[in-house]
Amino acid sequence: MFAQLPERQMHVIRWVLTIGWLLVIASLFYDPWTPALTEQSHPWSPLRLTGECVQVQGTCIAEAPYAIGAILFWGAIVPAGIFILLVFGHELWRRICPLSFLSQIPRALGWQRQFKRENQKTGKVRYELAKVNSDSWLGRNYLYVQFGWLFVGLCGRILFFNADRFVLGLWLVFTIIAAIAVGYFYSGKSWCQYFCPMAPVQTVFSEPRGLLGSKAHMSDSQITQSMCRTVETDGKEKSACVACQSPCLDIDSERTYWDGLNKPEESLIRYGYVGLVIGYFVYYYLYAGNWDYYFSGAWNRDADQLASLMSPGLYLNGQPLPIPKILAVPLVLGASTTIAYFIGRLIEHRLKSQLKLHPDIIQHRIFVICTFGVFNFFFFFAGRPLLRLMPYWVQASFDIAIVFLSTLWLQQAWRRSSDLYSRENLASRFRKQLAKLQIDVSQYLEGRSLDDLHTNEVYVLAKILPGFTREKRHEAYKGVVKEALEEGYVNYSSSLEVLKQMRQELGVSDDEHREVLEELGIEDPEILNPNRQRSLENQIRLTGYQKSLERLMRLQQQDGATIRTLNQQYSISQQEEDWIQSGLSPEADQKLAGLQARLSEWIECDRALNHPMLQSQAAVLKVLKDTVQRKQELIVVELRKQNSDATSVQPNSAEISTQDTISYLELLLSHYNPIVQAATLFAIAQLNGDRVQSLAHKLPDHPLVQDTAKQLPSSDLRKLPTLEKLVYLSNSDFFHRIQSQTLIEIEQRSQVKPYSKGEVITETGDTCRELLLLLEGAAGIHYSSENGVRVEHLHPGQILDELEVLTHSNSENTIVAESEVTRILAIPIDAIDDLLDRDPDFARRILELESRQLQRLVRA
Repeated sequence: MFAQLPERQMHVIRWVLTIGWLLVIASLFYDPWTPALTEQSHPWSPLRLTGECVQVQGTCIAEAPYAIGAILFWGAIVPAGIFILLVFGHELWRRICPLSFLSQIPRALGWQRQFKRENQKTGKVRYELAKVNSDSWLGRNYLYVQFGWLFVGLCGRILFFNADRFVLGLWLVFTIIAAIAVGYFYSGKSWCQYFCPMAPVQTVFSEPRGLLGSKAHMSDSQITQSMCRTVETDGKEKSACVACQSPCLDIDSERTYWDGLNKPEESLIRYGYVGLVIGYFVYYYLYAGNWDYYFSGAWNRDADQLASLMSPGLYLNGQPLPIPKILAVPLVLGASTTIAYFIGRLIEHRLKSQLKLHPDIIQHRIFVICTFGVFNFFFFFAGRPLLRLMPYWVQASFDIAIVFLSTLWLQQAWRRSSDLYSRENLASRFRKQLAKLQIDVSQYLEGRSLDDLHTNEVYVLAKILPGFTREKRHEAYKGVVKEALEEGYVNYSSSLEVLKQMRQELGVSDDEHREVLEELGIEDPEILNPNRQRSLENQIRLTGYQKSLERLMRLQQQDGATIRTLNQQYSISQQEEDWIQSGLSPEADQKLAGLQARLSEWIECDRALNHPMLQSQAAVLKVLKDTVQRKQELIVVELRKQNSDATSVQPNSAEISTQDTISYLELLLSHYNPIVQAATLFAIAQLNGDRVQSLAHKLPDHPLVQDTAKQLPSSDLRKLPTLEKLVYLSNSDFFHRIQSQTLIEIEQRSQVKPYSKGEVITETGDTCRELLLLLEGAAGIHYSSENGVRVEHLHPGQILDELEVLTHSNSENTIVAESEVTRILAIPIDAIDDLLDRDPDFARRILELESRQLQRLVRA
């Protein structure tokens, strides 16, 4: 709701609020005017003292006129912050928080700590802004630090600065100085992210998001929620994110919430905060022996607050306990925090063991109930001394509003789940890709746009669009995967599982997903580089830097000093600068050179497959050559996109040694297809049987690959029956480039049948119950006609009688074995029917093949 308010407008609001806050702090040190409003004789002030007796431990406390700075701070400013967090979300609070604003003073003045970095090769010196390292002690334990500071602050309120304006002023000044100091020592919003004691409160009330908060994961804007931003001279806003924390609450609070849902520190903060709030308010009763002390607001104007530190801190059953207040306060708050934490964990454990819901949903709903409960409990007490001065209808309206708004928040948050968040996230990405395809969807949406569609509607639309072909589906899915990889939402290893639900919605197979990764790896090898830091925050930081750099280039202002300043603003390392500069420079040909080098490598791999010792394994070689040529095709396509001629890559004419051939073959072991991996192992075994065993620890953990390795070395493919069947299935036109899992399922349901010369394989009139693939030998199909018998000779790899199998009809011809040893792979018709029902890609492939076969028959 407030995420897209102009930054210049918010900057003015921040100044106004900050000045007002500083004036309140100043009044804590000097305020000769407002005590008059609290005098008992004041004719109209609602803050005037009533003269009623307020007892503390059985004795009426003496009251005198007081300045109102402290009561305004505790009774209005602090509760307003809690209200804003739950209703409007952190995206408003973080953009108006005076303390956050003041912490950015060093950045605005350019006075921030920097580290000197020197390139050992070039001697070039650069300076980078300091950031909190995520692997440092603070980076791992900052939530405990913030919660500890919050605990100390609440204890300090009761003991030192609830009523003592001077001490409260010193505490606030100290906090401001600390925030500015953190702004000097660390870049970005490090004060908010790692130190601010208000951060745990924000976590409890603003996650997964505020009642009126925006959905950052579904936003088309590059600047979301409360993320750092600046304004250019032309008035345009740009990101100023330096990725000081990942995941970042300011960019997407719900993403941060789901990412940390099961972390132990999250449970401590949420359960512990409930206990801390309860302990804080209950302590006033335990100290005074009645509720009048709190609800009258006498605690906020107690002139003897510091003098009572060593007096009894508890008053139970009309008797003071001999525990000094300075010890009683942390004991009560610490005990309530600890008890609430362990009760929360106990309830969590019991519900997860008894309910059949997903553990994450149970965890989330417990957190939601905690937030709902503590919010209403807080506002039963917070601000109440001031609220009780208002007319009854104002008090009732306030209470109704609190319960109503918190109930709406509860209803909204209760329905959320990590799966729903993921579906919305991916649907939003997919919606963007559909828009890029420029398909006319207006006739299906009845006046709505793509942006108006719900998550499920987007996928339904994709299924019914006539123009959404298989190629466009592949292109759209590829765009989603690319964006998800760039933002660190998934990586190479996790993408298959994270995007599983989306693939099911779109009918994208696992193999097609792996093909997409292969294509993306060709287009940009760095996108799959596990050593390169990838996160949404880092992507935003680099994008912000790149856009600023492009702007400087347009304005022709890219001098050395300006570039250095820009590098410091975005905490750009030398390596990152090289990456981005190479992408912007028109002379940069690193990517082109990389593509040509990889094409050359795969050409050499193709040549290596011509090694004399491999030529006796024609079927295996065909699988490997097809894979290598597919790699070359992908690179050539990308080279053409770069306006480069692939023919400029010249193969080496030198003979490839056996060891080099093995090295090239090992490239194929990283292929996603387990059939290719197993075939590669078999080929390596033909060159060096011992090498297979030494590769055992590097082999993919797939049953086919592992079983193949155990049966090697062997030069007879027939001794590896599973691999043999899969190789011939892969090579046949009927099953060529079908998903590997589909082929493996077919292989498991098929069997090899041997025939001798002259033996009938099928006879005219037989019911076709099996699809037949010729593995070895030769066979002849005898066609009977008025002109006699015509014989068509078949060779290994060909399919027999596929039309009759697909139509469930009887054989119209007789098939006879023509060699001494003829081996047939028989695939039950039920297996084919099952796969046609389950695998649309397989069905489409069969339809294409048989359409061409029918065309040939008609022409004949």
